[in-house]
Amino acid sequence: MNKFWSILIASSLLTSCADLFEPAIENNKDITSGQNDPAYAEGILANAYTRNPYNSQSFNDVATDDAVTNQTDNSYLKMATGSWTSNNNPMDQWGSCKAAIQYINLFLSQVDNVSWADDELVNEMFCDRLKGEAYGLRAMFTFYLLQAHGGWTEDGKLLGVPVILTAEDNNSNFNVARNTFDECIKYIYDDVEAANKCLPLDFEDLSSDAEVPEKYRSKGVSYSQYNRVFGKNFRTRMSGRIAMAFKAKAALLGASDAFREGTTVTWEDAANYNGELLKMIGGVDGGFDWTGNTWYKNKDEIANLGAGENTKEMLWRNGKETNTYSLEQAQFPPSLFGGGQINPTQNLVDAFPMANGYPINDENSDYDEANPYANRDPRLNLYIVVNGSTLGIDNKVIDTSADNKTNNDGLNKEDGVSTRTGYYLRKHLREDVSITSTSQNGQPHYSPRIRYTEIFLNYAEAANEAWGPTGTGDFTFSAYDVIKAIRVRAGVGQDNGDAYLESIKGDKNKMRELIRNERRLELCFEGFRFWDLRRWKLDMNETAKGIRISGNTYTIIDVENRKYEDYMNYGPIPYTETLKFDALVQNKGWK
Repeated sequence: MNKFWSILIASSLLTSCADLFEPAIENNKDITSGQNDPAYAEGILANAYTRNPYNSQSFNDVATDDAVTNQTDNSYLKMATGSWTSNNNPMDQWGSCKAAIQYINLFLSQVDNVSWADDELVNEMFCDRLKGEAYGLRAMFTFYLLQAHGGWTEDGKLLGVPVILTAEDNNSNFNVARNTFDECIKYIYDDVEAANKCLPLDFEDLSSDAEVPEKYRSKGVSYSQYNRVFGKNFRTRMSGRIAMAFKAKAALLGASDAFREGTTVTWEDAANYNGELLKMIGGVDGGFDWTGNTWYKNKDEIANLGAGENTKEMLWRNGKETNTYSLEQAQFPPSLFGGGQINPTQNLVDAFPMANGYPINDENSDYDEANPYANRDPRLNLYIVVNGSTLGIDNKVIDTSADNKTNNDGLNKEDGVSTRTGYYLRKHLREDVSITSTSQNGQPHYSPRIRYTEIFLNYAEAANEAWGPTGTGDFTFSAYDVIKAIRVRAGVGQDNGDAYLESIKGDKNKMRELIRNERRLELCFEGFRFWDLRRWKLDMNETAKGIRISGNTYTIIDVENRKYEDYMNYGPIPYTETLKFDALVQNKGWK
């Protein structure tokens, strides 16, 4: 007690009486502080950038028929096996994307008042660019919200999410109803249009005043001033081209089976918006990247990739990481000191055709059940480690058989590291990474946000529905042309002119099946399968299967049952949100 009074008296000698009862002024900035502090103002927008769901790889494929995981605590595993609820949702985008949109709206409320540069012309351009980025980002986050939470309600309405276009504060009404799905699509379109009025197609340096866009050149802007604002230093930011991609992605979503009855979006819209992006790069003939399916292992290309630069395959990507090995440490088989975490399924393996292009269940395929990996589509071994594959810097032979007594690479040899399906992941991995029990040697890595292969496949799907397999609309390339290029790149049908593709190119329904399958293969382990199954309204309960190899006997086994209810074709509004706000109507079936 004596110590207490001594401290109190001493403190009173160092503090005014008022300070004992009133808190000191803190160094916390409010939103208007950014008007004289452009770094602070831009930081508000940066907060939105950090919430991009594709800033990292989630491997949500384990919630589908394409993969399982050996990690028993994996949230996607739990979701796929019956634990998906509106208050336990690994696919949730509500909180993160809505927070990003709030930051964007805060930024837009102040951007015109910020002093970005002393030079008035440069200041105007900075204002334009940053507003354009904000509009493009808001379109992106609205798309991700719509994809994750749009759905049909009990009264038969297709709803999206509440569209909030102004910054919220303590006085705002937070009990806001959901806009219709169609309205959300249109708001995405509007934001993309606003973005493109402010942004260049790409951020690149100009080399002369004559190249400066007319709206700035007429005001006297020089190319050096333009480069200061719109130059290559900003390549990783939201650009006009990237914003257009989200309009194209939103159109494909809206035109798909799960949503089109509740929207005004057409297949022709989706084909046109994706086709416009492809036309800009020269279509199939000029824009297709013939090494795009090996983007993750193109060693020289990755090594020489400058800051913010894109390869021909990439429309938008994450930054390049140097000297990393965490992905390989997680995914290599145990004999290569990895955790073998993602195990492709037999379901996915069976989706790869034969090298002659025929599906393995076609009578012309020459598929041999006793030698199932012979003469297959080269992408099978490119993306998946099968029994007898070589892997790693020393080309180690991987034995996934049940008979393996040498190491833990075999089927179910050790919980938590061994394969549960008889397969390991190869896609995304750098095989020149070396990991031992005592050392690790990493390599450069990067990951895509949007690949042009996705846009080509988007176009093929929509064009086939709008104009048939060989129809082109206003373009010079068709769904057939896209799929032919993709299969040629893969090395499929080289010896027979891809007889299977030729046999179905007049059949819209068979072409639809092939396009969906090519999408499954080309984009595997990139986070598409879950969303594609739902928008196509396909069965999500296909049992995940594997292969048990013993001697020369190959036995297909059930590995993991899926437990999705019909209503789960549409994701839920978070349970806590519906409790707080009675204006939020839940999607049908969810509680």
